[in-house]
Amino acid sequence: MAGGEVARTSPDMQRCTMRWQEYSIGFGDTSYKVFDTVGLEVPQLGIKEYLEFVENAYRLIKQLDKQGGIDLLLFCVRAGRVTATLHNNYRLFHEFLCEKKVPIVLAITNLEREKRMEDWWERNQGTFDNYQIQVAGHACITAANRLDGRHKDLYEESRVTIRNLVEKFTADGQKQAWLGGDNLFVSLMRKLKELLAGSLRVRRKDLVTHLTKRCDISREVAKQLADMIKQDVEAT
Repeated sequence: MAGGEVARTSPDMQRCTMRWQEYSIGFGDTSYKVFDTVGLEVPQLGIKEYLEFVENAYRLIKQLDKQGGIDLLLFCVRAGRVTATLHNNYRLFHEFLCEKKVPIVLAITNLEREKRMEDWWERNQGTFDNYQIQVAGHACITAANRLDGRHKDLYEESRVTIRNLVEKFTADGQKQAWLGGDNLFVSLMRKLKELLAGSLRVRRKDLVTHLTKRCDISREVAKQLADMIKQDVEAT
C-alpha cells in the first residue's frame, strides 16, 4: 500500500501485545494516517502481558482520539484456517473497540500460489460467515515483494487492489470517524476479560499501579478506571 517497505516485521509479532506504530502513507490525492497494531494471542496471555496490553490499548485509544478517530479497520490475515485467535481479534477490534460502528475490511495475504487470487475468497467466504466474521469488503493479495516473474506482477496488482479498497471505504461521505476516550478504554478492557473467560486474575492494585506509572494517569483516575472495569466484569 505504501509503495515501499515502511513497517518492520519480526517473530516478536507473535507476542500478545497491542504495540502500535503510526505511519503516514499517501497515494492518489490523499494522505492517510495508518496505525499498525499487533493482535491478541489469547492462549498465551498472562498477567504481565495483560498489563502490557492495558498500557498499549490506552495509549492507542488516546492517540486515535487526538488524530480524529477511526475511519476504517483493515484486518490483515494469512490465508488458511479460521482460528479462535483470528475470531477473537475480529471481535476485539470490530465489536469491542469500535462497537461495530467502523467498517472493517479483510486483506488476505499469501495467495501468490493461487491461479487467480480472488478464487480463494470464493472458496472460503462461507467459512467466515460461519464464524460470524462479517466484513464490508476484502482484498485477496500477496505481500511477497521479492519474487520474480508472475509473482512480481501479482504484487503490483495487490498494491492496486488494497489501495482501491482503502479509497472506497474512506472516501468523502463514507467517513464515520469513531472516537473513544476513557469509556471506550473501560469497555475494551471489560470485553477483553470476557474473552479470557475468567482464566486471568488481575488485582485492582496491580492495575492501578500500571495505569499510574506507565500510562501517566493520575492515581485518582486510575482507581476509578480500575473500579469501573472490575464492576463491569463482575456484572457480566
